[in-house]
Amino acid sequence: MKRTSKWTALLLAAFFALGTTLFQAAPVSAAADAQIAANKVISIAESYQGKVQYVYGERNPSKLIFDCSSFTQFVYGKVGVSLPWGANAQTKSGAKITKISNLKPGDLVMFSVSTPGKIGHVGIYIGDGKFIHNLSPKYDVVISDLSKGSWNKKFISGTRVLD
Repeated sequence: MKRTSKWTALLLAAFFALGTTLFQAAPVSAAADAQIAANKVISIAESYQGKVQYVYGERNPSKLIFDCSSFTQFVYGKVGVSLPWGANAQTKSGAKITKISNLKPGDLVMFSVSTPGKIGHVGIYIGDGKFIHNLSPKYDVVISDLSKGSWNKKFISGTRVLD
């Protein structure tokens, strides 16, 4: 009987030792953290549709008056990511993405809108070829499609700030 209880004790000890390592929660990867942050950024940006006013060169969070880059600055700030003001300055805030096909949700997307080749507009890529941005006094915050209209031709680059 002593021998059986000794083996039982050893087996139980081994089970508990292995069991605790097998059933420990796996650490969350940086990619998963970035995806969670991207989902929050997109959700926050979408929640401001119909609530934000576009004014070029304006950054007034208390009255929800923004231009395109102060809107992205405001939205990313809500998840703890600090961005400079200005579409051109924001392109230097992370890893550059040159192809639309390499964009991930949560990436910034930069466009040339008046001067060819010069970054003049920024939005937030939300996936499936779409992005959300504070467009103009007429439209304010909207979702646009990179494959429709002239957005594809105006695309300059993306910037990954959530990694």
